[in-house]
Amino acid sequence: MIKKFRVTVDGNTYDVTIELADEPAAASPTQPPGPPPGPAVATPPAIPAAPAAPLPVSTPATPAAPGDVPSPLAGRVTAVAVQVGQSIKEGEHLLTLEAMKMNTFVFAPRAGKIAEIKTAVGSAVDEGQVLLRIE
Repeated sequence: MIKKFRVTVDGNTYDVTIELADEPAAASPTQPPGPPPGPAVATPPAIPAAPAAPLPVSTPATPAAPGDVPSPLAGRVTAVAVQVGQSIKEGEHLLTLEAMKMNTFVFAPRAGKIAEIKTAVGSAVDEGQVLLRIE
């Protein structure tokens, strides 16, 4: 007799067909005949595609001009600690990047005033891409 089971292993659900060898292989009146007996087959569950939320798009990498602060690596912006018009000191924390589950802090290379922020929290950035401009 062939029986179908739904089995959950480590949070994953599988539909499994099993042939019981100690019972006759005749089909029961409540169950239509199925495919010929064979080895047990597990079918992996379908993984639904999660809708991707659009993220802010940063400007592409451009050559740095005086006052531009480039990204030291490719990653995602997780925090912006300054605002346009804010006066900053050399070495002050400007923003935080995440790459490979590690945070990298970007500090001011010089004192000045934030003239423009060219990225936003959640944006993906490339190495060398200008993140903000200090005047």
